Amino acid sequence: MAREEKGKKIVDKLRHKYRLAIFNEQTFEEVFGMRFSRLNVFTILGVSLTVLIVAVIFLIAFTGLREYIPGYPDGQQRRLIVQNSQRVDSLIMEVERRDKFFRDIRSIMSGGVPEGSMPEDVKDAVGGDENNSVVFKKSEEDSIFREQVEKEEKFNLAVFDNNSTKFELEHSFLFTPLKGVVVNKFGESQDHYGVDIVATPGARVSAVLDGTVVFTGWTVETGYVIQLQHSNNLISLYKHNESLLKSMGDKVQAGEAIASVGNSGELTTGPHLHFELWYNGVPLDAEQYMSFE
Repeated sequence: MAREEKGKKIVDKLRHKYRLAIFNEQTFEEVFGMRFSRLNVFTILGVSLTVLIVAVIFLIAFTGLREYIPGYPDGQQRRLIVQNSQRVDSLIMEVERRDKFFRDIRSIMSGGVPEGSMPEDVKDAVGGDENNSVVFKKSEEDSIFREQVEKEEKFNLAVFDNNSTKFELEHSFLFTPLKGVVVNKFGESQDHYGVDIVATPGARVSAVLDGTVVFTGWTVETGYVIQLQHSNNLISLYKHNESLLKSMGDKVQAGEAIASVGNSGELTTGPHLHFELWYNGVPLDAEQYMSFE
């Protein structure tokens, strides 16, 4: 009972009205007056504090004031964080593609089939992975023949003569991969082993000769890349593409569309095709064998 009376007294005190008045010092005339209770004061202070907290939260969340908070990164740092995250993702993809390329090379050298180049139903029909169990052995006749060839070619300097390159290519018709303007020629800059042809974005990129797609992928510097292996140890590369139309292991014919012109990769300043031609591991000037105009 005493506790209830004590609680009632506290409530009465909170509801008890007080009057705040301001008087003129000379005339004692009341200038301003206001009636309030302790409960009104607590309510007004609580609402004002809540509004202030919400306003501060919105200012920090949706304005640039959050950059002045100690420990919060500014706009430049956040952009660098996003760029580094994208580069890490690109590097992970590049490492995965490189590992897959090495696995495919090992599989081809061991007599197997590259991963993903043959549907499962066809693979089962031809015997699954039984081809991987084939063991290649050198015969005695093969070893004798190998020794004879090595002796004949050991001091033969004609193997490294570039005239053989010209002779092979003179008997081959190279299809122009892209019609456009050559803005960067072969050897104009350091380590520039090809030619840069400017064309409209999305233009058709064609194969220069019949061959097989031995590499398709994306790199940080050169973007989407496709590489073809032709006869007579001739290789053609097409870089900075917008998209690739062929997959690794596909057979292509001369003049067949294999990609479209793009602006992918970091080492590019606009839509163009970087085209390289290699023969026996030696880069060739493509403009000596075809016209891009």
